[in-house]
Amino acid sequence: GVSRSRAVEVDVRDGSNATCLYARWMMRFVVKYETDVSDYKSATLNLSSSVTHNGSVCGNDTQAALLAVQFGEGHSWSANFTKTNETYQGDFITFTYNTNDTAVFPDAKRKGPVTVVLRDNMHPVQLNDVFVCQSTEFLEAENVTQIFWNVTVQAFVQNGTIGKKESRCRADMPTSAPTVLPTTANVTTASTTTLSPAPTTTPKPVETPVTGNYSLKRGNDTCLLASVGLQLNVSQDKPLLININPKTTSADGACGNTTAMLKLNDGNSTLIAF
Repeated sequence: GVSRSRAVEVDVRDGSNATCLYARWMMRFVVKYETDVSDYKSATLNLSSSVTHNGSVCGNDTQAALLAVQFGEGHSWSANFTKTNETYQGDFITFTYNTNDTAVFPDAKRKGPVTVVLRDNMHPVQLNDVFVCQSTEFLEAENVTQIFWNVTVQAFVQNGTIGKKESRCRADMPTSAPTVLPTTANVTTASTTTLSPAPTTTPKPVETPVTGNYSLKRGNDTCLLASVGLQLNVSQDKPLLININPKTTSADGACGNTTAMLKLNDGNSTLIAF
């Protein structure tokens, strides 16, 4: 499907009209809120066509840089950045949504602005480098899921010139190739000495993941169904296969008019979002 989210581009300039903070990114919010009849619904909040960036600040050695945007009917988002002598990094993210926006929250029990603050997971970036993250990132706090992708940002821009060297997020980094175990085809014989053959062991077959059935409701209606077996192949120090067990996995998420998100949590710090 075609996403209705829009790319945001902010070019903050200092007193001499030189760029000091630059960012371009896409984001969307999923908010779980209580209704007038004391049940819960999920609303998807996309950026509108008119986005302002009032309050954005360049920052310096003693003051944090601030990237701030406002959109829709009283919604706003901001992220501040701090720096050391050699690096800069994200510090806190603040998101405010306004339940008086009846187009998004038509039957909200709580009226008015609600603010959520969480720590940014952006890693330190060398000054003069541009932080880039094309992958989709999810940040969750207080019934709000913030979704980001196609992120490009540089804080504390030097001499008004955007850097050319990129610092990629971990999610964009290629995974290492799985370890290749020795076989008769790729082992070079180093000696002709006759040795007793080592005992052979049969490798343990990889189990097929159990199929789980997951569903989401919007009010009394089921809005999403998934029947799927999931296996993760994680390549870090060594390959690791993880099967997601439906018996210990909980499903959460949200359904909107044009988008839906399914989040599976296996209770062992593994979170998968579709």
